[in-house]
Amino acid sequence: MTSPANASVSSAADFEHTFDLAPVSLWLEDYSALKALFDRWRAEGVADLRAHLAGDPARLAESTAAIRVLQVNQRTLDLFAAPDQAALLGSLDRVFRDDMYDGVGEEWMALWEGRTVFSNQTVNYALDGRRLDVIVRGRVLPGHEARWDRVLVSVEDVTAQQAALRRVTDSEQYARGLFEQSPVSLWVEDFSAVRQLLDEVRRNGIADFQTFLKVHPSFITRCMQEIRVIDVNRQTLEMFGAPSKERLLGGLREVFRDEMHDSFAEQLVDLWSGRTVQQREVVNYALTGDRIHIHMQFSVLPGHEARWDLVLVSLVDITARKKAEAYLEYLGKHDVLTQLRNRAYYAEEINRLMRKGPWPVAVLAIDLNGLKAVNDEQGHAAGDAMLRRVGEVLGKAVDAPACAARVGGDEFAILLPGTDERGAQAMRERIESLLELNNQFYTGATLSLAIGIAVCPAGSPLEAALQRADEAMYGEKLRHYRESGRHRRIR
Repeated sequence: MTSPANASVSSAADFEHTFDLAPVSLWLEDYSALKALFDRWRAEGVADLRAHLAGDPARLAESTAAIRVLQVNQRTLDLFAAPDQAALLGSLDRVFRDDMYDGVGEEWMALWEGRTVFSNQTVNYALDGRRLDVIVRGRVLPGHEARWDRVLVSVEDVTAQQAALRRVTDSEQYARGLFEQSPVSLWVEDFSAVRQLLDEVRRNGIADFQTFLKVHPSFITRCMQEIRVIDVNRQTLEMFGAPSKERLLGGLREVFRDEMHDSFAEQLVDLWSGRTVQQREVVNYALTGDRIHIHMQFSVLPGHEARWDLVLVSLVDITARKKAEAYLEYLGKHDVLTQLRNRAYYAEEINRLMRKGPWPVAVLAIDLNGLKAVNDEQGHAAGDAMLRRVGEVLGKAVDAPACAARVGGDEFAILLPGTDERGAQAMRERIESLLELNNQFYTGATLSLAIGIAVCPAGSPLEAALQRADEAMYGEKLRHYRESGRHRRIR
């Protein structure tokens, strides 16, 4: 039979053995001096410990210095790279330093409020200089609540987990930085409701989706309304003239309208066919009402193909490029000085009419009288002004599908598809009426045109009509010079 004294000795030995071999860092500490310090502060009228510690950093250092370490286990020595307990306890100023103080106040708050159990995540340092992220858990041992002279503290090393968390956080911040600072408009969207609508259409037995959309255009609008915009970046706000994300997201109906309906229908057809990566040119509108030509790239992000709940859309403003293309196309078909069609377009139109009609085709050959005299007497700037005035007259006189073109220096032509002699004469009268108004509006040289008319019926060569119109125009021109008293043709 074991005596009580022997049992007590055995129990103490077991505790020592268990304490030393525990797989977690354990510290047996004496907080009695801290309790005495707290009692003094209370007697001095301190009610808010947090404010008291914040008011003077020296108070936090004073409270930390009041802790006396009685014993640590082997795991503690290993964790903190200490050869023995004496070396560790002699170097606590190297263990508890710097950012450790940022969190220790939370432990003190628990004790100040009367709790005998506390926990906190903080930072310690090993003797070899390694920074340790740790979770500290402490308990005032039973029977010592009055004096806090025995407190058991465990220190769990979470450095690896915190490093991984920091890497994730850094990665998220990096990705967010790339997203926000991208020079391209980026939209993160949720298309899951659109996916559900398309699946519902499939379940109803629809096979020809394009025909379905033509018959039910309201389905396109409904799908557009079901898109949920999760986030946009700064470039998006700038592109669409939005002062904030809230204003942009609240005004999406102002942005996605008109032509967007047709392009979104094409996008839906692609999605129906399984194309979750797309690109196309579309038109959106800024909140100011300005039209924006956009190159759009759409991609359901990897891992979200089943639900389409995460989609990245990038938009590049190509308005300037489209304007340049339109201007180049315009230059390819127009005369810059008069704004009428140019000779190249005129030649193409003749070829088209010879192939397709409609017949008859009326031709007006037109020449500006007296351009050479104006150029010689007043300079080429004055001559250019006369040519621009011809452009104004003919541009107002002619409507599509008719074509008015400058085909030479002072030579012009009008092609009137599906027009007979009577219609051609009506066009001539309209030009002469506008010419009279133009001469009343402008001071200086009088604008005078020589006009020749010919009509080409179906089955006849158009070139012959063009030649007849030219001959008639030259006859008008000679008559003009004779009547003006000039003895030779002056262009």
